[in-house]
Amino acid sequence: MIEIIPAILPRDFAEIEEKIGLIRGLGKTVQIDVCDGQFTPEASWPYRKHDDDFDKLVHEQEGFPGWQDEDFEIDLMANRPEDLVDDWVSAGATRVIIHIEAKGDIKKALVILGGRVEIGLALSESTSIDAIEQYRDHFNFIQLMGIDNVGFQGQSFDDKVIGRVKQVRLKYPTIPISIDGGVSLDNAQELIAAGADRLVVGSAIFGTDNPTEALEQFKRIG
Repeated sequence: MIEIIPAILPRDFAEIEEKIGLIRGLGKTVQIDVCDGQFTPEASWPYRKHDDDFDKLVHEQEGFPGWQDEDFEIDLMANRPEDLVDDWVSAGATRVIIHIEAKGDIKKALVILGGRVEIGLALSESTSIDAIEQYRDHFNFIQLMGIDNVGFQGQSFDDKVIGRVKQVRLKYPTIPISIDGGVSLDNAQELIAAGADRLVVGSAIFGTDNPTEALEQFKRIG
């Protein structure tokens, strides 16, 4: 069963509230893309400036919008993830994704998360699949990036990622594979045929006139 995961790259907490309101209850998991402005060119919520809403989440004074219906996957596009992951677990994440190319102690971040949430390890297009082997005992799924520049939605999908999906599926036949970046109705079937288990979809849902219908179209493919 293919999982379709709507992705939100928020400028502020209000954008999360708005977009979750559009698709609430239509899927199991929502991905929140989090950019620190160091690993990525620009920062997103909650790292653009001090954010009271994030403080309330971390201190469990409130939950993510729609937390009763949705699980939240945090794509942590940030350096020094070992200093950040505790806050995201406290904030209510059920999955946290660490990018292998981030500066900092990747293994320490994975160990901190171990047994608390489902852990993803993300690889950019230029990173060898073999790079994940040193962390093999510390993650639950692999996220392959389908675009060159992480931290931006609306980029074109790079077809060479299809081959990377096949490579990962051959080497790790039982590990779930998630694809993030450039996923569309045009390439979804090919990604699934190559071995993808999860499709993370941003602009192809929220960049349309009818996000609800767009999500339903993806679910019919899955």
